[in-house]
Amino acid sequence: MKKKPEIAVGGQAVIEGVMMRGPQHIATALRKKDGHIVLKKDEFISKTKTNKFFGLPIIRGFVSLIEMLSIGIKTLNFSAEEAIKDEEEDKPNKKKNNIFLDKLYTVFSYIFAFGLAFLLFVFLPYRIAYWINIEKTSILFNLIAGCIRIVFFVVYIYLISFLKDVRRLFQYHGAEHKSVFAYEGNPDFTIDDTKQYRTFHPRCGTSFMLIVMVIAILVFSIFDTILALILGHAIPLGIRIVLHLLLLPFVSGISYEILRYSGKNINHWLVRAFSAPGLALQRITTQEPDNQQLEVAICALHAALNMPIKHPNVEILSDDKSSE
Repeated sequence: MKKKPEIAVGGQAVIEGVMMRGPQHIATALRKKDGHIVLKKDEFISKTKTNKFFGLPIIRGFVSLIEMLSIGIKTLNFSAEEAIKDEEEDKPNKKKNNIFLDKLYTVFSYIFAFGLAFLLFVFLPYRIAYWINIEKTSILFNLIAGCIRIVFFVVYIYLISFLKDVRRLFQYHGAEHKSVFAYEGNPDFTIDDTKQYRTFHPRCGTSFMLIVMVIAILVFSIFDTILALILGHAIPLGIRIVLHLLLLPFVSGISYEILRYSGKNINHWLVRAFSAPGLALQRITTQEPDNQQLEVAICALHAALNMPIKHPNVEILSDDKSSE
């Protein structure tokens, strides 16, 4: 039996595809409407590997989060552009979309998405906690606000899971996890090997988000208690929100270290217990993929790890041809 790989690989689902990130490459594979796979591969080495300061514990967590957000947005934009091309090819007589308007629409979409996220997961939980009139007790305030935030997050994920496009996104999410599991079990895995694995993975971003929300309750409670003692009164809502946002790099850094440790020690009973809520949430954010979706995920994984692409019908868009 071949030795299990020590190279960590992960990614995310995008529109009709999967992005995978290896040690030196990022690869995005998309299924086009005519059935072939489009592959975009780019070189990428994390700042946490090239800069000693950025590689320090906790700091590397926030740096990795910023990198993944940046990569995620670029990858989603790429998948959206390819989806638009498919739509235009389906309607050849239709006037081509205005590039400027398309980009403007994308910008406003992100503004709306971030605005909605701020409203649901930042402002409303705090506002409700203030309405309950518990702002003077920092621990209770952050516990209530944090629990409300988690409930909003779970309900939001559950509701959007009924949308057809989101369901396909979650299927690709499942394909990503299955292919990573299969690779970690045997680098020479086949598509049939992936089917024996489950769709939820301990290093998933869904679990990371849940860990962030739990750690935030603890960190914010300690910080608010100390600050309230110094001020001698309850912290105003606006100031509390700003200060908590400034603490997010620290919170995300701690959460990253916990997720990293959990991924390496998943068989420990304490880690299993702590990881259980995140894995349970993945029952919503991941769905069982079909063979075509698994092919896309495997193609992205092989390209990200600079392995030979075995699929016969792949169009490579990047200048990096090393995976051909």
